[in-house]
Amino acid sequence: MSPITAAQAETGNTPINVKQLSIGWMMTFLFTVSFVGLFSIVPLRKVMILRYKLTYPSGTATAYLINSFHTPKGARLAKYVLHWFFSAADGCESIWCEWHHIITKLDSCFFFHVTHRFYFDFSATYVGVGMICPYMVNVSLLIGAILSWGVLWPVIESKKGDWYSAKLPASSLHGIQGYRVFLAIAMMLGDGLFHVVYMVIVTLRSFMQQKSQKELIDESTEIGNYDEKKRMEYFLKDQIPNTVAIAGYVVLAGISIAVIPQIFHQLKWYQVLVAYAIAPILAFCNAYGCGLTDWSLASNYGKIAILVFSSWVGLDQGGVLAGLASCGVMMSIVSTASDLMQDFKTGYLTLSSARSMFFSQVFGTAIGCVLSPLVFWVFFKAYSVGDPEGSYPAPYALMYRGIALLGVEGFSSLPKNCLKLVIIFFFASVVMNLVTEVMKKYETKYRIYRFIPSPMCMAIPFYLGAYFAIDMCIGSLILFVWQRKNKKSAKDFGPAVASGLICGDSLWGIPAAVFALAGVQAPICMKFLSASANNKLDALLAG
Repeated sequence: MSPITAAQAETGNTPINVKQLSIGWMMTFLFTVSFVGLFSIVPLRKVMILRYKLTYPSGTATAYLINSFHTPKGARLAKYVLHWFFSAADGCESIWCEWHHIITKLDSCFFFHVTHRFYFDFSATYVGVGMICPYMVNVSLLIGAILSWGVLWPVIESKKGDWYSAKLPASSLHGIQGYRVFLAIAMMLGDGLFHVVYMVIVTLRSFMQQKSQKELIDESTEIGNYDEKKRMEYFLKDQIPNTVAIAGYVVLAGISIAVIPQIFHQLKWYQVLVAYAIAPILAFCNAYGCGLTDWSLASNYGKIAILVFSSWVGLDQGGVLAGLASCGVMMSIVSTASDLMQDFKTGYLTLSSARSMFFSQVFGTAIGCVLSPLVFWVFFKAYSVGDPEGSYPAPYALMYRGIALLGVEGFSSLPKNCLKLVIIFFFASVVMNLVTEVMKKYETKYRIYRFIPSPMCMAIPFYLGAYFAIDMCIGSLILFVWQRKNKKSAKDFGPAVASGLICGDSLWGIPAAVFALAGVQAPICMKFLSASANNKLDALLAG
């Protein structure tokens, strides 16, 4: 929405399609939309947890971790884990991050800078994330980076003057940037739409296979397992009346229908009403799918909302902002619904009150509505957030705006041959997912499907570059070597070390932001040169 992102695309860069960021309206918007999703899924908690017994892997894993701490062995392990965590965080903040700040990150001062954004960024956050993410996620990122920045973009750049005007700036969506953004969007949409359709099919099949569709499990259900009886007893002990949940959703939706058009004049009240009418259905689908696969598709539902509402409003009426705002509404409702069901599953397995879990979510959401804009504002003021050449390029900002532009303009605005490539990459993404799911079902001996890259992960470096993929692969390499040396130690303490790196890097962001606001420049610039470039530099210095 911001001018810095809108300026990267000539189309849609008009006052009605641009909004200046401020803490006031961001907090108001978050408080308006963030709580609605919590009420949308509460009436279905017993159906999801007790009748269908959905797994919710993340919630289950969290519950098992909490329960393990209440054993003597688990308490000792927790003590060691905390030691590793704080050691990693302290080491990152005091050594790695401070040294990283001393070495500037300007374009001319990269470590291991090769070309086309292939370099190691020394980012502790990405290294830590790489240690947590599955190997195939990081490999998919690297494959996407090689395919795009190593092969595709150099080929398209060689067509400059034919496929697109050579006079266009590098940031123009009608030039090379258009290929980068819209091919990434095509892969994301292909991946997202496939999973939405697939999840609907899985949901319908699961419903059809249920033995009993008419009676809910209640307190009188006979269960032979004592632990299950206790879990059900505590889960049903503190009820949240369905009437309260439904009334809460209606009241909050009514507030949103009145407030959101005041923040975004491009959206009319009846359009917000339509969004809130269909949101509970999508929230249920997402929460059910998340319970089966642990995969939340909130961002994909948000992309669909962008296309629908931006085309509904139109470019001249502010369709870009309308689509982006509706995306925020839809994603908030859909994602908080699945998150709450994850927490309900954790509460069920840890004998925690469902009502306590609900109000904890409400309280945490309220804190997030205040802290998130404040933290964002610090970075927004300290750095050029959204600048493709800056420290925080915010690649998804331009991608989501590109989706909105597709909604209001159609494909006619794309540069030459971009539409053909978009179609190819869209269906390639669908085919890759289809092959993966088919092989999961019918191929069990070698499990080759594990080595098929994820289209969603491949698409991310298309715009951003390879540097963070290289950082994450370094994290995977560290974990791989650690597992080869001591598998049990890596399993027990690897996540703690990764979390320590991430938290330490994040903590250093505060003094780094202060330095940036104070105008403090890094005192050292280091880079690697090729032999020929080094000889030229030596000759220049000698002369």
